[in-house]
Amino acid sequence: MAGAKGYNSYRGRGSKWRFLMALILVVVIAVAASVIYLQQFLVYSADGRRQIVLPWQTEEHEPPPEGGTEDPENQPDVDLVVQEPEDQRPKETVAFSLPAQPLRQSAWGEFDTLAFGGGSGAYNAVAIRLKTSNGTIYFDSANAVSGAVEIVNEQGEDPQETAYAIGLFTSREGLHTIASMSCLQDFKAANADVEGRGLKNTGGYIFYDGNNSLWLDPAKPGAREYVCALAKEIAELGFDELLLTDFSYPTVGKINKIAYNTDVPLANNLDLLLSDLNTALEPYDILLSVEIPAEIITQGPDTVAGLDLSRLAGRVDRIYAAAAPEQVETLSGLVAQAAGADGRTEFVPELTENSPLVTGSRLILAE
Repeated sequence: MAGAKGYNSYRGRGSKWRFLMALILVVVIAVAASVIYLQQFLVYSADGRRQIVLPWQTEEHEPPPEGGTEDPENQPDVDLVVQEPEDQRPKETVAFSLPAQPLRQSAWGEFDTLAFGGGSGAYNAVAIRLKTSNGTIYFDSANAVSGAVEIVNEQGEDPQETAYAIGLFTSREGLHTIASMSCLQDFKAANADVEGRGLKNTGGYIFYDGNNSLWLDPAKPGAREYVCALAKEIAELGFDELLLTDFSYPTVGKINKIAYNTDVPLANNLDLLLSDLNTALEPYDILLSVEIPAEIITQGPDTVAGLDLSRLAGRVDRIYAAAAPEQVETLSGLVAQAAGADGRTEFVPELTENSPLVTGSRLILAE
């Protein structure tokens, strides 16, 4: 009996579709696995495009031998910039000292000719006396005691001549300007406030030294405040350096009659004054210097004056002393030795005339 028509060739319609779906699933899984695997080799080019870099597409460098260094050819090209520390020491200056008097505009013309014009051209600095040992002040100070200021202010001039002349010096590019200021010997300020500022004798009155001079007492806050106030005004005028003269206690006259108003060594009170000055001048770009006798450098401390080189060095930028040319090298070496490792303090000789025997910074005193 023949079979039913059409049934002999039927093999089932679902078998081919199942095979095709399985194949597609295998391909999808393989592609997904490949994407996950290749993500570790995905990098970005310099222009931001993504690309795949396979391990065999990168160069492998041989590790350097133990204790050795990598081949420079295989190292990245890097520019190494080494910044040298700034030299904090003051620049070398050859200064000419002007006479102690109020400045006029003509003083600038004379110095300009001497330093930059037809003169020797040997000077790149100038020292200007702004306060004398009797307390006279040669600039328009708002903190000066009554009667202390002496300036040139011709009728009808604007600005007044002394202020204008100071500006000519301080604004000259390349010129180092030094303001010289008597620190503690001050007849006018001491006499104006004996209790608050003046150095007194054991009888309770103002002390007169062997030259009939009066002194400020650095142990008194009022005296230190007065000196610091003047120092700040000088810094604001634009000077590059403040040179303190008469920075000591008096050493002539009946010093046994001085009421020192302190139980500590006198050098401690001078240290305190220097500390106050450094704080007051900190906001300004100005050097702080002191003038002392050369004997303090060569022979050691003077307990009567309160001066000790080892205590001054490191607290000031420069130490000045009158010296003969042949003494300069010795004095400079002793100051450098006292300054120690930081080397902040430099010695500057004060000479009566320029000398070929002296190199480095120096100050030529006014006649």
